[in-house]
Amino acid sequence: MTRTKTATVTNAALHARRQAIVARGVASLFPIFPARAKNAELWDVEGRRYLDFSGGIGVLNVGHAHPAVEAAITQQLSKYVHPAFQVMAYEPYIELAERLAALAPGDGPNKVAFFSTGAEAVENAVKIARAHTGRHAIITFAGGFHGRTLLTLAMTGKVVPYKTAFGPMPAGVFHVPYPMAYRGITIQQSLDALEMVFRADVGPTDVAAIVLEPVVGEGGFYAAPPEFLKALRALCDRHGILLVADEVQSGFGRTGRMFAMEHAGVVPDLMTMAKSLADGLPLSGVVGKAAVMDAPDPGGLGGTYGGNPVACAAALAVLDVIEAEGLLERAESQGQAFERHFQAVQAEPGMACLGEVRRLGAMAALEFVKDRATREPDKELTHKIRSICLERGLIALSCGVFGNVIRILAPLTTPEGQYHEGLDILATSIRTAVTS
Repeated sequence: MTRTKTATVTNAALHARRQAIVARGVASLFPIFPARAKNAELWDVEGRRYLDFSGGIGVLNVGHAHPAVEAAITQQLSKYVHPAFQVMAYEPYIELAERLAALAPGDGPNKVAFFSTGAEAVENAVKIARAHTGRHAIITFAGGFHGRTLLTLAMTGKVVPYKTAFGPMPAGVFHVPYPMAYRGITIQQSLDALEMVFRADVGPTDVAAIVLEPVVGEGGFYAAPPEFLKALRALCDRHGILLVADEVQSGFGRTGRMFAMEHAGVVPDLMTMAKSLADGLPLSGVVGKAAVMDAPDPGGLGGTYGGNPVACAAALAVLDVIEAEGLLERAESQGQAFERHFQAVQAEPGMACLGEVRRLGAMAALEFVKDRATREPDKELTHKIRSICLERGLIALSCGVFGNVIRILAPLTTPEGQYHEGLDILATSIRTAVTS
């Protein structure tokens, strides 16, 4: 087939081609097609500018096409692209592993293994946990998202659209409620539910790992209270269970710390990472205590593309940018600006729909309800706000078990003026949606 290009490319024309050829199960939220992007700005094929506060679903903490990352990719491309780590090791993989092992919470010693996707990282963390403990069961939390493979779907705590028509799920995975104060789920209720799983479903001596997101991403940007994480750490120590932190979305500065677990001062046994690790290149990893990481036999871990040298070079540049540009501090500054802005909106007359403004660093969200007193979720209003934002040039995502949360994942490198421009668009969109 000869590749042809039309003289004029439009969003509508590309969308028609997409609908005709891409499988229905692969969804795209917005019918726009990018032509180019830089930092927090994106221009579609028709030349319209947007502020991208979705960040590729939390992938772009250092923004689109950061110059340092581009330079690192280009330099590595000129050397070699893919020797395959299973055939021969190479320095970018080793250097990145050394840096991440040093950055991970705790005193170490730590070891690292690289893969391609967040789901791969989570699955391999489960394999490592099972090899280390000799146990099989996994406990996760309602509202958590861990991936789209069958095992990670079983671990994910949301049915629609992820699990629909794909069952039965792999056995040995059990869910308990995640503490969400706004939704009336207390820390004690979560801990009590965990004890009930031990009594009713699986004994603690059969549990290999408890896996959780320290801030649930797809589930609505609820942060686990530090005292809850400390209680889990104590429980895991008591029963010989590994504590696994899924930092795929919350890692690499998003919450104002390199990893969200640092806010609680809790050290997990294993930690998964992906998304903003390599600024959009497919790279994921598991970092953890050396004695745990070394449990699988040689050859038990790996993957053809895992730890690709170009992606590793990009990740090394990302770590440099986070440090050189003070992005941990900028994340907290962004979060404070978000909180001030929308607490003021929440106080305006007629804004009973804005139920809660919450954040951990710049991992920030707004929850919309039909009435602030009843807290009944308002999914329709949330989607309306999201659509108005797009019309006004802001790309923002919704999330939550009830689909009633707007989440903000703007690059941490977003210029202050553009960040406030985006907040203003979101605030105006909320007002328009409420009054129209």
